[in-house]
Amino acid sequence: MAAYAAAVLTTPAGISGAVLLLPFQVSVLDTPSLAATPTNLLYNVVATPGALYRYWRQQQTGGRLALVLIAGTLPGVIAGAVIRVELLPGPRLFDLVIAAVSLPLGAWLALTRPAPPEDPKRQARPIPVPVLVALAAAVGCAGGIYGIGGGALLAPILIGLGRRPSEVAPAALAATFVTSVVGVLSFTILSAHGPGAAAPDWPTGIALGLGGLAGGYTGARLQSRLPDAMIRRLVGVVILGIGIFYLWSGLA
Repeated sequence: MAAYAAAVLTTPAGISGAVLLLPFQVSVLDTPSLAATPTNLLYNVVATPGALYRYWRQQQTGGRLALVLIAGTLPGVIAGAVIRVELLPGPRLFDLVIAAVSLPLGAWLALTRPAPPEDPKRQARPIPVPVLVALAAAVGCAGGIYGIGGGALLAPILIGLGRRPSEVAPAALAATFVTSVVGVLSFTILSAHGPGAAAPDWPTGIALGLGGLAGGYTGARLQSRLPDAMIRRLVGVVILGIGIFYLWSGLA
């Protein structure tokens, strides 16, 4: 039910819901912090097809943007998995990483307002493909560390630069799905040659994923009926709260 609610809330903005479920895993389910990251990626693998299928039925595929984002996030998520296992295994430092990701992301969503559709400023600011691939690689690395696949960071950035949520959401979720598959494989391989806790918690990840599968389908269906500004601000406030909590926890 938690995964269903998270996916319904975040899918209209192009976010899988994993950004909300990692703190839920650590604080409520007592999943070890190192295992929570690959478990979150496993959630993405199971959950995002529901939203992608619904967007596909609505003739929203992400097109070329999805391919560009995938090209960048794939190598990034592998690097993030290695960094997570080798450099950030402890819970205290990981709390600070959660805060570092959540606070700017939440502020971006909560404090920025998209221009009206008829506003000429709404036109997307062109980004050269190499720059977009580099940005996707950096975001994929952060997503591999956090366990979100990168879509939760790419979606607000692209929307803030003027792209429409109807274009960004399926592209960001497609990148999230592909990079999460690679991320789960990377963590599984790393766990075989290092700490066993780096492997996904398969029952938890699949259970969360099933909730997210239904929630993602519902959220994608609701996207056209909800004001974009309301979606952004609601998700932003929730993520800001998570960031503040984990900043306090890490410093304490």
